[in-house]
Amino acid sequence: MLFRSVATYNVSLGRRGPGVLLKGIMSEKDTQVLAVIEIIQKIRPDILLLNEFDVDFANLALIAFVNAVNSGAGAIVYPFYYATIGNEGVSTGLDLDGDGKDGEWADAFGFGRFPGSEGMALLSKFPIDEDAVRRFSDLRWKDLPDALLPVSANGAAFFSKTVRSEFRMSSKSHWDVPIKLPNGKQLSILVSHPSPPVFDGPENLNGLRNDAEIGFWVSYLDGWKFTDDEGLEAASNLTDFVLLGDLNNDPDDGEGLKSGIYELLTHERINDPLQQSKGAVLAAMRYGGANDTQIGNPALDTVEWDADIGNMRVDYALPSASLTVIDSGVFWPLPSSSNGYLIQDGRNGASNHRLVWVDISIDTGLGTMPSLVNKP
Repeated sequence: MLFRSVATYNVSLGRRGPGVLLKGIMSEKDTQVLAVIEIIQKIRPDILLLNEFDVDFANLALIAFVNAVNSGAGAIVYPFYYATIGNEGVSTGLDLDGDGKDGEWADAFGFGRFPGSEGMALLSKFPIDEDAVRRFSDLRWKDLPDALLPVSANGAAFFSKTVRSEFRMSSKSHWDVPIKLPNGKQLSILVSHPSPPVFDGPENLNGLRNDAEIGFWVSYLDGWKFTDDEGLEAASNLTDFVLLGDLNNDPDDGEGLKSGIYELLTHERINDPLQQSKGAVLAAMRYGGANDTQIGNPALDTVEWDADIGNMRVDYALPSASLTVIDSGVFWPLPSSSNGYLIQDGRNGASNHRLVWVDISIDTGLGTMPSLVNKP
């Protein structure tokens, strides 16, 4: 068996303008960047998704970040990466939110201060088959199976015909990224970061969009044919895969619709490891507020939000049922532990999200190999 660690981490490295993140990384003095890097070096995943990382057209910030991770005593080499600008911050020229104005943040295909703002990047120790990557940035919301689009309070369609024909399903993008493993097999990494199901009105645009973005993966796993950004209309051809991302939805708590996230977590092709941490339990007790009335298990939480919202499980590393889970967890150490200093600042530290990881085994026919890393 070959043990491999796959992880997702919303690093909260979105900045207010293009080039600002690159400047912070290059300075080697940005305390948040340094804390994020130290956590990554502690967990040492073989494959890592970064959410909320400012992506630029030449990937200068990402290259600088990868070089920073590959430095110091805990250096990790990631020879391969995949990152493209999706819908985040990309102007539509339309009045998407129906307020009579265009050119606003809410009128971009996906929320973002600029193209690539708070985007996604995938790092890998193993080759990425870039020619076989499938991206779904351009897929229209209306083209999803049983698409449920928002309606106004009077029951009329919220989108005009023009907006409806152009409105994209993904607030950033959805990727199917094939990774070539050392044993000759392929591991597909399914990547997304759906819109938060809040910051809208009675039409519940963001809530419905979040549910649609999650529901896309359910349909994809069910074998529906979708047209990707290269114009290929085909069903998925998956065997072994891991689905990664900040899905911005907790199956038990919060404002998000629950049908899509429930169907995904209980899908016959998904093995939900239910990653947990002791630190999350203590944090829920410390903040109180909404945490005291939530029905979900606080040990599963992956993000610290303020007491009015409560901590939730929104970040996921979900392997396919074809894979064997060896171990899994959320990097949320107790403050009193040896790693406690890494999250001691709570929401003001590296990120208010926590890194979520899963160790999987893949049959190589070469016997058993020990796990590469001892996780906290």
